[in-house]
Amino acid sequence: MSLRLQTDLQLRQDVLDELDFEPSVNAAHIGVTAKNGVVTLSGHVGSYAEKIAAEQAARRVVGVHGIAQEIEVRYPGDKKTADDEIADRALSVLKWNAVVPYNVVQVKVQDGWVTLLGEVDWQFQREAAESGIRRLSGVAGVRNDITLKPRVQPTDVKRKIEDALKRSAEVEAAAIHISSLGNGKVALEGKVHDWQERDAVKRAAWSTAGVTSIEDRLQIA
Repeated sequence: MSLRLQTDLQLRQDVLDELDFEPSVNAAHIGVTAKNGVVTLSGHVGSYAEKIAAEQAARRVVGVHGIAQEIEVRYPGDKKTADDEIADRALSVLKWNAVVPYNVVQVKVQDGWVTLLGEVDWQFQREAAESGIRRLSGVAGVRNDITLKPRVQPTDVKRKIEDALKRSAEVEAAAIHISSLGNGKVALEGKVHDWQERDAVKRAAWSTAGVTSIEDRLQIA
């Protein structure tokens, strides 16, 4: 057996163990394959929240450099929720979410898939809107098309992200390059050690005023 195959088999087993360890995931119906650091998750789960939890569990495993998400959300036939009911629940969740500005996010639902539309000031508001919807029964998936309002000059955005990375204990700032692509869009390039450092870089970028979208070119070394 080649070393590469042994490594892939060990990575697959590590991911399976982590899925089995995660209490919010029923690993019995999830399949895992691994090749060259890329893990493919397949099978089915009982909710969209469980699908996201499975992906997050796989990301925690050392050696996982990429994930192909092919898990299906399957609800029992008697528990399938009508699209109009999901939309009504989603609007109620958004209405009572103190982080999301009132009446700025619109909801569209088709075959259980929820699309969020609108414009907010900050990335954490986009994330809060999606996070609330994920947990709703009957949701098969969420597409977050909420946009952010550009507010500052590109040079200021680039400098503020670089300063934030230098302050972060989780990031090796010298290995990260920031490019401003205009209209609030930035590109992140360089090498990071793991998913946690990658998330820390993206979190620093999203926390910077004026960032409306991110092109993630970071590589896990």
